Amino acid sequence: MLTYDVRIWGIRNRDSKSAPFQLRWRVGDRKHQEPFRTNALADARRSQLMSALREGEQFDTETGLPASELRERNSPTWYDHACAYVLMKWPRAAAKHRAGIAEALTTVTVTLVASEKGMPPKGTLRRALLTWAFQICRAEGVLVARKDAEAVPQAEAAALAWIAKSSLKLADLSHSDRLRAALTALSLKLDGTAAADNTFRRKRTTFNNALRYAVERELLSVNPLSRIDWEPPDTEDEVDFRYVPDPLLAARLIDAVGQQGQRGEHIEAFFGCMYYAAMRPSEVAALSGKACVFSDEADEDAWGELVLFESRPEVGAGWTDDGLPYEQRGLKRRARKATRSVPIPPVLVRMLREHRRKYGTTPDGRLFRAVGGGRVRSTEYTELWQRAREKVLSAEERETPLAEVPYSLRQAGVSLWIKAGVDPVEVARRAGHSVAVLFRFYAKILRGVQHHANELIGRALADQGG
Repeated sequence: MLTYDVRIWGIRNRDSKSAPFQLRWRVGDRKHQEPFRTNALADARRSQLMSALREGEQFDTETGLPASELRERNSPTWYDHACAYVLMKWPRAAAKHRAGIAEALTTVTVTLVASEKGMPPKGTLRRALLTWAFQICRAEGVLVARKDAEAVPQAEAAALAWIAKSSLKLADLSHSDRLRAALTALSLKLDGTAAADNTFRRKRTTFNNALRYAVERELLSVNPLSRIDWEPPDTEDEVDFRYVPDPLLAARLIDAVGQQGQRGEHIEAFFGCMYYAAMRPSEVAALSGKACVFSDEADEDAWGELVLFESRPEVGAGWTDDGLPYEQRGLKRRARKATRSVPIPPVLVRMLREHRRKYGTTPDGRLFRAVGGGRVRSTEYTELWQRAREKVLSAEERETPLAEVPYSLRQAGVSLWIKAGVDPVEVARRAGHSVAVLFRFYAKILRGVQHHANELIGRALADQGG
């Protein structure tokens, strides 16, 4: 029990050759004592206790220690706390968020060790943390770490035993050099190059929240990260538009996908949605027939509309509650039942009509399916994309990042809207971005549009004699 009822007495001599000086004090109704070899050591210890008393600390009646010392003595390791944090967050976190938490904590945990002596290969250690310590499963109706429910392979088990022994105590994280090392690790990719700014911010948030949880559990008195003045290395978040396909190239690539047999024909409209509607792959994977709002089929030049309400991001089966390799959820960064309306041009209307006529929908209403009927996997559509790239691009272009990944179609679609003069707020709404994100990633194009707008305003002023 903690109390302010403390009295510290003077130092007295005792009949002992090894420790002839004794410090005595009382906490509540319990007396405590500590022997020392020299009077100077005893006096230094007395000064520590007096300082804690003057600063208003409570003392523990059982051990006689100030609360801060008791906290440090009982402090769990960072690894133990990280495991507890994952277990606390798991039930209410989305599958993608669970994986993100585990990734950030893995990076930090590998760094926050007392010594690297005997450290297992970092690949093995990361795998052990990511898929065994920081992945949760249900055993006999209770959520537990996977390492506590299943047999861990020998190499990973040895790695977890090492980190359990070598991990720093939470109380040691008050040293700024430890925190700076962790922040540096979060700001880098595995190859040592700088991570994207938004990736660092996401991982830092996880680290900060884990430390806040330590304060909540009264394992730390304050969050030590709040006093660290540290900024990550500058990174370039803007899309490199040298390698974003223009409208002609985008159309040729989509067409080349459709020429790759039956699977290519099925996936062609998938890529059409990514370009003409600037949809995320996870949104296209969840696109249902009832999301398509089209006018009279006889009018081939009529625009249509997609009312998006669902997303199926790809994530490992170990991160979902149902064991599926994807998560069924609402739109990114929106309320669960929120929708987003995206007007689509006639070319995409025709593609989707033809696709639905030819392939119908899945039993749950989706337009696109894998060979086995489930969600279209990224490995499948990426393979088709690479074949299209081989066919359309020159050998020299293939050596560059030009249209390197399917996601470049979404970037190309957003770029087209901006260049066409669509208001940036409307572009952001259609793409499912915030305006701030749009300006950060598409700043170069937006600056070009603003320059053109300035010229128009300048001409108007000149015509009026301004």
